[in-house]
Amino acid sequence: MSDTTGSESKSTMTVLQEVPSPLIPEDTHVITVLINHPPGASGYPPHRLPGGPGFGYMIDGEMLFELEGQAPRVLRAGDAFWGPGGDVIHYQDANNRTDVPCSFVLTLFCLPGQPMLEPVTEEELEERKGLRVNS
Repeated sequence: MSDTTGSESKSTMTVLQEVPSPLIPEDTHVITVLINHPPGASGYPPHRLPGGPGFGYMIDGEMLFELEGQAPRVLRAGDAFWGPGGDVIHYQDANNRTDVPCSFVLTLFCLPGQPMLEPVTEEELEERKGLRVNS
């Protein structure tokens, strides 16, 4: 007979991340997307989130994640993360592994009529290279 009185039989809630209240523009709507990168994929090119912040959770694999002003870091399955919206450049969301895919859920604030992600030009990347942290 198995013991069902232990903690494994109870629902739990664990805070994975807490972010100070971000500025959210009026008329914003919220979308949640599932992103899958195959092994070795470079992810999306440098971009911004024009509608506001994005909040994510790693499901599988590892992602090399880099935001303007922060050193690149590896996120693994089970890690929560976020990136500010507005002017901050999101440099990398690459699959850090060449042998397995990675996937994550991302909840984004979006403004009507604007794209989810706004690409950054090569010229602007050059102008702002001093804001990028090299590790």
